[in-house]
Amino acid sequence: MGDILVGTCSWTDRALVASGWYPRGRRDAEGRLRFYAERFPVVEADSSYYALPSERTSRLWVERTPDAFVFDVKAFSLLTGHPTRPDALPADLRPALTRRRAPDPGGGDAGLLDELWARFTEALAPLRQAGRLGTVLFQFPPSLTPGPRSEAFVRACRERARGWPFAVEFRHPDWWRGEWETATAALLADLDATAVAVDTARDLPTSMPPVSPVTTRRLAVVRFHGRSPHWGTGSKEDAYRHAYTERELAEWVPRVRGLAERTEQVHVLFNNCCADAAVRAAETMRRLLGEQVPHQQRHAFTPLPGLWPGD
Repeated sequence: MGDILVGTCSWTDRALVASGWYPRGRRDAEGRLRFYAERFPVVEADSSYYALPSERTSRLWVERTPDAFVFDVKAFSLLTGHPTRPDALPADLRPALTRRRAPDPGGGDAGLLDELWARFTEALAPLRQAGRLGTVLFQFPPSLTPGPRSEAFVRACRERARGWPFAVEFRHPDWWRGEWETATAALLADLDATAVAVDTARDLPTSMPPVSPVTTRRLAVVRFHGRSPHWGTGSKEDAYRHAYTERELAEWVPRVRGLAERTEQVHVLFNNCCADAAVRAAETMRRLLGEQVPHQQRHAFTPLPGLWPGD
């Protein structure tokens, strides 16, 4: 039976900070992370999606958390094909971003991508060296629909991230529907990539099927986005506003345990970022699963030497 680690997607979300979950005296950057890490063994760092992280920031994350605490890191938006504002890039790279879409990995913007990947790799080095990097999450946009061109894009990303722990979340539901479901699982297994299972609203055109295939023995990831009827259409606040009931979470308990029977580790992460809804849901899920908080053993996986880009 693999370890089951329960946490949230971000510990710095504005709504969480404003909710009062962090006590007085623990609301600065260092205090928040230390307080969070006393209560959960894993977190997803999603600020790296909105702006390139820095090596200094990753080093501080390591210093401020217990030795067994695990960070999943969300890949920068431009690396996964999302529209990206020029001001999200470091100032010296902004002139190179001449359009709002991500460059094709095999196209004429390879120089910009090379530099972005190099800086992203450098930024994650402290986590990797400390054995604290759980996985890097590549969340692909709804515009990435199943087909040969999209598969080539995913493969190109995986090649650039060769040697990284690599998890994939698709946002177009067709990847996990009908005839594509088997092909998608086979693709990710071939790439040694974790298929990210998601919980979202049900029965909407944009709803993601609640499938949970195991595509690598190393890790399974489940992300809970909430069940708002505005999923995929509303503002961020509307799309993720949901307070999970114990009954809704209990639906996933046997499935999460089933994933743990087939993998070395399972990360269960809550992204329903409205006030303190995510941390409360994580606390409930941890209780339902019987997961313990104390960090008495190292949970993270260290990539094999020589495989990390730049080694």
